Amino acid sequence: MPTETFEFQVEARQLLQLMIHSVYSNKDVFLRELVSNASDALDKLRLEKLWDDTLDADVSDLHIDIDTDKDARSLTVRDNGVGMSYDEVGRLIGTIANSGTAKFLQELKEAKDAAGQEGLIGQFGVGFYAGFMVADEVTLVTRRAGESQGTRWTSRGEGTYTLETVDDAPQGTSVTLHLKPADPENQLHDYCSPWKIREIIKRYSDFITWPIRMVPESGTAEAGTGDDAPEAETLNSMKALWARSRDEVSDDEYHELYKHIGHDWRDPLETIRLQAEGTFEYQALLFLPAHAPHDLFTRDFKRGVQLYVKRVFIMDDCEALLPPYLRFVKGVVDAADLSLNVSREILQQDRHIEMMRRRLTKKVLSTVKEMMTRDEDRYATFWREFGTVLKEGLVTDPENREAILAFASFSGTHHATEPTTLKQYVERMKDGQEDIYYLTGESRQSIENSPHMEAFRDRGIEVLLLTDPVDEVWADAVGEFQGKKLRSVAKGQIDLDTKDDDTPDAEREKQTEEYAGLLAWMTEKLDEDIKEVRLSSRLTVSAACIVSDAHDLTPALENMYRAMGQEVPRAKRILELNPDHQLVKGLNQAHKDREDHTGLAETAELLLGLATLAEGGQPKEPARFVKLMADRLERAL
Repeated sequence: MPTETFEFQVEARQLLQLMIHSVYSNKDVFLRELVSNASDALDKLRLEKLWDDTLDADVSDLHIDIDTDKDARSLTVRDNGVGMSYDEVGRLIGTIANSGTAKFLQELKEAKDAAGQEGLIGQFGVGFYAGFMVADEVTLVTRRAGESQGTRWTSRGEGTYTLETVDDAPQGTSVTLHLKPADPENQLHDYCSPWKIREIIKRYSDFITWPIRMVPESGTAEAGTGDDAPEAETLNSMKALWARSRDEVSDDEYHELYKHIGHDWRDPLETIRLQAEGTFEYQALLFLPAHAPHDLFTRDFKRGVQLYVKRVFIMDDCEALLPPYLRFVKGVVDAADLSLNVSREILQQDRHIEMMRRRLTKKVLSTVKEMMTRDEDRYATFWREFGTVLKEGLVTDPENREAILAFASFSGTHHATEPTTLKQYVERMKDGQEDIYYLTGESRQSIENSPHMEAFRDRGIEVLLLTDPVDEVWADAVGEFQGKKLRSVAKGQIDLDTKDDDTPDAEREKQTEEYAGLLAWMTEKLDEDIKEVRLSSRLTVSAACIVSDAHDLTPALENMYRAMGQEVPRAKRILELNPDHQLVKGLNQAHKDREDHTGLAETAELLLGLATLAEGGQPKEPARFVKLMADRLERAL
């Protein structure tokens, strides 16, 4: 059959230019696409041979060859797979010129946003055309297994392509790229260079099932001469550890893979394997690091796992497969099929992605829970390094909140060094105790010394000591655990009365009546700064403390929102007085005895400042507070 020339339709020519110039952000991926196509052809031949043992095809040494010719500036990717017939070349390679192209381009023009364009592009498998990014001309020679005649397809990616039959084509397909001149400024590298070929194969195609071989070009130093000429070099490891059974892989091999993809010199803390079968198949090999990276909480931290499709590398940091609070997890996910855009650089949002994300998340969380019961030391290391970031999930992931709470641990007053879980806290609660109490602060020491802790310490009631910034948020978001409310000891009214309480209701009512005048007067004098002055049931040693109303934001949470650029109104807080403290008793008596309360107003201001300092805050006017304090000290001398 003579050579036939076909002309691309106008729309098809536009689409081809789009593929060449706009779709791929990295020109190196052309080789990934060609190798992936070759691997698919080898898979198809193996399956066809299984289905039809009469098929005249050689399957004894299935492989992919890469040849380069520096003088001719050409690169050839060759496989001995299933190949294509003449009609299949016209139908498959010529898909870009089919009648649906005009409609596709019209839809592309109507898609205003970039995401919509990516979705439309993703309907076409045109990775073969990536070769035109680096080549002036592409030649494809193919012969289908079981047939005697081959086909040659040639195009310069402009207006036409040619088809002709050939008699001497080997089984399989070879794609020869007549390369453009190297242009490093435009990321157009020298693809005749063996080191560049090795680099690309190692990055994108290292785990392809079939051997990818390259013979050094004759006349080069690597090629040698005569009997010294080396055999073909296999470029890929073919060691997809996630695709092999656990018995076939050593811990050392897993650790080496983790160090490679995690850029870490230490062994991982835990290795997690997952294999999903059925209508949607994928395999995952995930690792929990032994230590937190220094940039874990920075904006530029690279999160996500490596994504492969049929062992072909797609992207390095695939954020869609795990939630942000698991951003420290490293590993590989290999799917049998996924909705990608044509460049395979962007995932399309579909139910398969969501299925994988949910399953992987639950698997990681269940592994941590198992670690807590199986190996306490390893769990302690993990929680010390990553507990803070995991607690973000208590706020952002309600679906898995219970799973996180099952293994989350916190410092508490019950043990000085050992953390406790919420379940353990509930088991130790005193008779009649209805709530889980906690207090947030910058450090354990500052929280333990807080005036808010006095009554709890005296009564032996355990309080969780929360020192991470995220603790200010998750405790409110969670609200309760096993029917027990989480309550801050620095917010709202605290009633610690029990059956054996030594302060009967009648005595408390008497105290309230005794101090009514002072409380009303102080509330009026300090009205600019506080909403109320009241007697405290949480103080036993200190004279006063500052608390927030039950549903108000704490000062720390207000500051956190402001740091994120969200302006929130500053809530007035409540000043609580200890009626049994000598300073408060004296202040109350002085208020009753004196008609002129000018000096007492300064004392009230000092009391508010001292209470603010005690919780780690700062008086409204530090200089005035220092002057008032100095004057009082001077009078006392």
